[in-house]
Amino acid sequence: MSDSNFTAAAVPQESLHSEFSGRSPILPLREKILAIRNSLRPGQQQMADWQSGPLAISAVPGAGKSTGMAAAAAIAIARQYERSSHRRHLIVVTFTRSAAANIKAKIRKFLRDDLSLPQMGFFVYTLHGLALNIASRHSDLSGLQLENVTLITPTQSHRLIRTSVEQWIANNSGIYLRLLEGHQFDGEETERLRRQSVLRTEVLPELANTVIHEAKSSGISPEKLREWSKQTREEYAILSVAAGLYEQYQNLMRSRDFIDYDDMILAALRVLENDSARRIEQNQVFAVFEDEAQDSSPLQTQLLEILASDGGARGDHRDEGDKGDNSCTDAINRVSPHSSLNLVRVGDPNQAINSTFTPADPIYFRQFCEECDRIKQLATMDQAGRSTRIIIEAANFALKWINTQSLAAANNKQQTPINRQVPFRLQTIRPVEVGDPQTNANPAPVGRGLELYTPRDIHHTVELLSQRVIELFGEDPTENSAAILVRENRQGRWLAEALTPVCKEHNITLYDVGERDRRSHVPQEILALLQFCDRPHSPDYLKAALEVLVQRQLIPTQDLNALASLPEEFLYPGPLAAPQPETVQKAARLCRSLLRARLELPLYQLISFLALTLNYEQAELATADKLAERVNQQIAGNSSMGEMLSALSEIVSSERFEPVETDDSEARYTRPGQLTIITMHKAKGLDWDYVFLPFLHENLIPGRFWVPPQSQFLGDFTLSEVARAQIRAALHGESTIPDVTQAWEQAKHLKISEEYRLLYVAMTRAKRLVWMSAAQKAPFTWSKPDNLQEQAPCPVFPALKRQFPECVVNLAVMTKQA
Repeated sequence: MSDSNFTAAAVPQESLHSEFSGRSPILPLREKILAIRNSLRPGQQQMADWQSGPLAISAVPGAGKSTGMAAAAAIAIARQYERSSHRRHLIVVTFTRSAAANIKAKIRKFLRDDLSLPQMGFFVYTLHGLALNIASRHSDLSGLQLENVTLITPTQSHRLIRTSVEQWIANNSGIYLRLLEGHQFDGEETERLRRQSVLRTEVLPELANTVIHEAKSSGISPEKLREWSKQTREEYAILSVAAGLYEQYQNLMRSRDFIDYDDMILAALRVLENDSARRIEQNQVFAVFEDEAQDSSPLQTQLLEILASDGGARGDHRDEGDKGDNSCTDAINRVSPHSSLNLVRVGDPNQAINSTFTPADPIYFRQFCEECDRIKQLATMDQAGRSTRIIIEAANFALKWINTQSLAAANNKQQTPINRQVPFRLQTIRPVEVGDPQTNANPAPVGRGLELYTPRDIHHTVELLSQRVIELFGEDPTENSAAILVRENRQGRWLAEALTPVCKEHNITLYDVGERDRRSHVPQEILALLQFCDRPHSPDYLKAALEVLVQRQLIPTQDLNALASLPEEFLYPGPLAAPQPETVQKAARLCRSLLRARLELPLYQLISFLALTLNYEQAELATADKLAERVNQQIAGNSSMGEMLSALSEIVSSERFEPVETDDSEARYTRPGQLTIITMHKAKGLDWDYVFLPFLHENLIPGRFWVPPQSQFLGDFTLSEVARAQIRAALHGESTIPDVTQAWEQAKHLKISEEYRLLYVAMTRAKRLVWMSAAQKAPFTWSKPDNLQEQAPCPVFPALKRQFPECVVNLAVMTKQA
C-alpha cells in the first residue's frame, strides 16, 4: 500500500535557510509578502496576516478559499524562513487528493513567482494521508505494519459486516429473537423466515455499518457504547446491539490483518500518545492549515490539534522540560488568548453536505468558530466573485428563508431538542468591491440570471432544458461551460439517455459523470475478462468479456449472443466451419490473445496486462495498478486463479473500490463547450457558467426518512439512524441520550438540514445563470421513472418564485412564441 495514494507532499526542506538567506535580503521579501497580501480580499487578508495561535475562517461559496489559503501558506512559510534557522515545515490538510494537488500547485506558484523562494517548507496531505505518514514512520508505536495489512473500505454488504452479523446472531440468540418478534408476531413460519432475511441482510448490516463508522471515527469503543446503552430505556437496546456488532467486526479485522480508514487515524494517535514521538512530530511542524474543516470528524480534529500544538521547542530552543505533555484522550490546547495551538481552520458550515452518510459533523467546526470569535480570532470571507448578483441574492434569500422555517417548525412543536441548530450559519454572501483582482468578478447575468420553471412533467422538463441548452451553446460553445446537477445518479442516467440525441444533433459534448468517471468499471471489467480466461467455454463468461470489449470499442458491435452460444466454434473454428466475417475474426483473435496471455504470464501480471489491453487512460491504469496491488496482497501465500477471482468478485459485489484521481480529474467536469451531468454532492468545489437544477421536488429535497415496508415490523424508525442520533447526542455532551422517538426526530432534522445545504451548494455553483425547475408530475421513485404522479415542489422553490417574480418563466408565453 503506497503512501502516494494519500498524499501530495512538497520537497524536503534540506539546506533551505542557507539558500534563501544567501540570495534574498529581508526587506525585498517583506515587500513581496505585502504585495501578495494587498492583492487579496479582506477575509483572505486576515488569513495572510496570521502569525501564530488559532484562527477560524468561515468562508462563503466562491470566496476564494483555496487561493487565500495558498497565499497565506506561502506567506507563513516565508516568515518562517525569515525568523528561524530551525528546519520546520507547514502542514496543509484538505479533503481529497485532487484538492491536495490543486492547493499544492498554488502554494508552489506563490513561492516561485511572487516570493522568489524555493518551493519547499510545506507538505500537503489528505487527512488519511497525514495519518498514514505518521503511523508508517513509527510502525513500532502505531502497530501498523504496512507490508502485512490490507486497507479495505467496508460497506453494508461487505463480507466482514455480514460475517460480524452472523457471529453476533449466534452469540446473542435472545436479543435476536426479540428483534424477530418486533411489534407484532403471530408465529407464522413464512413471516418468521421473511423477518430473518430482513434482519440478517438489511437491518443489522446497516446498523453495523453506520455505528462502526460513527463510533470509530470518534474514538468510541464497544464498551463505551454499552455504557451509553444503559442510559436509554428502549425495548431493543439498540446501542447494546450495535456494540456487539462493532466488537465482532473489530475482532475479525484484527484476525485478518485488515485496516480501514479510521484505523489509520487511530494508529497515528497511538503514535502521538508517546511523549518522545509526539515531540519529534511537533518539532517538525510550525503550524497546521486545514481546508474543508466542516467535514472533519472528532478524531481527525484531535490529530490536527496535537500536531499544531507547541510541543515545547520553538526555533533553536532544545530544552523541552515538562512542556508538550499532551494526551490524546483529553481535550488539548483549547482555544484561548494564550493558546499554543498554531492551527488555521478554513471551511464553510453552510456547505457541510456529508454528515448523514459519513461521521463528519459541522457542529465541531461551528464550535471552533465560536471559540475563536470569543478571542477575536474569527475571520469571515464573505465576498465572492464567482456568481452574478441575482444568483447571490437568490442563495442569500434561500438561506434566510430556510432558517426561518426551521425555527418556526421547532416553535410549533413547542419543544426544541438540546443543541438543535438551524440548518445554516447566518452568513450573507456579498459581491466583491470595485477593483477586485479577480477577472470578471460577479459577471453579468445571462438572460435573467435566475430562471424558474414549472413544467408539466419530467418529459416537458427535458424539452425546456434542451431548448435552453441549444440557445446557450449556439451563442459561443467554445467559451462557456454548463452542468446539470441532479440529486440522484438515477436521475442523471435518465437525463443522459433523454439528452443524448439532442446533443448529438447539435454537436454538444455530453459528459455523464455518474457513468463514465467513477472508475468503478475497472474492477468489473477486469473480473469479466479474468473469468473468461479461467473458463473460456462458458457462454456467460464469453458474452460478458465480449461486452467489455465492445464497450471499450476494441471490437465492432455485433450479435454477441450468436458468438457466445458456441464458444468453441467461435474461438477455434474447424476446417469445416463456415468462414467467419471480419468483425467476428477480429473478436476471436483478441479473445485468443487473452487466453495466450493467461498461459504465458505470471498471475500477478495479469491485471496490469488486461488494463493495457483495454486501452485504459492514465487514471484508469493507475486504478488498475492499485487493484492489482490490492488483490496480489490479499492472495499472497495462496496464489491461484481461483483465489484471485474470489478476491475480485468480493470487491465488485460488496465494496466501492476507490479510483485513483489524477491532478486534472476535476478539469474534465468543467470543460468549455461541454454539458456535464453530475450529482449535487460531486459538484461541490466546482463551478460552471450555466447550472441547471431540474426535478426540485419535496420528496427528494428536503426529502424524508422512509422506513422500508419489509422492516416496519420493528417500528416506524430505522435502527441505524436512531443509533447514529444517540451516539451524536452523547458526543455533543447532551445531558441525556434521547429515546427512540426523540432520536428519530433528531435524525430527521439532521437530514432535512443537510438536504437544504446541498441545494444551497448546488445554487452557488453557477456563475452567470442558474436554471431551476419543479415539474408538476414526476416519479415518486426514480427507479421507476415512467410512473408519474403529482409531486409537491421543494418548499424553497415556491418561496423563490414569490421573492423573484421577474425570474419566473411564463410557459404559456413560450408556447405561443414557439
